[in-house]
Amino acid sequence: MQEFLEIGQIVNTFGIKGMVKIKPFTDDITRFDDLKKVYVETKKNKKQYEIEEVKYHKDMVLIKFKGIDKIEDAELLRNSYLKVDRKDEPELEEGTYYIVDLLGLDVYSDEGNLLGKLDDIFNNGSTDIYVVKDELGKQLLLPAISDVIKEINLEEKKIVVHILKGLI
Repeated sequence: MQEFLEIGQIVNTFGIKGMVKIKPFTDDITRFDDLKKVYVETKKNKKQYEIEEVKYHKDMVLIKFKGIDKIEDAELLRNSYLKVDRKDEPELEEGTYYIVDLLGLDVYSDEGNLLGKLDDIFNNGSTDIYVVKDELGKQLLLPAISDVIKEINLEEKKIVVHILKGLI
């Protein structure tokens, strides 16, 4: 399992006093209210920053880091990723998983057929969609509902699904 979890990407600056605009990678964007520090990972390095202030604008998070006081400093962080240490995160509820832990798992039908690997997960507004890719690159889109996703087993690195009529 990965030691650090990506929780967002710095997509732009905001204002002239060093604030950055973040696209969150989380279901609950208010989780940023509880953060005291994050790691900012650029192409060259990963550095820890203390959070001074958090605001929200539409579906974006605005953060002011301690020591980043000018737009020029904030501009250097653009396109970087925000990460948190997994050990600092609260325990997930039963049946809830980090996406990073699911990607790459083998996906089997409930009949025992290997369908491929979980390649991506995205939300279509009403539910998550699991993108399963086979060895030929063909994609299968599965809604993440209890009628379809029957079992997720991180230890065995597999997901068991039931293919509803019309999905294939």
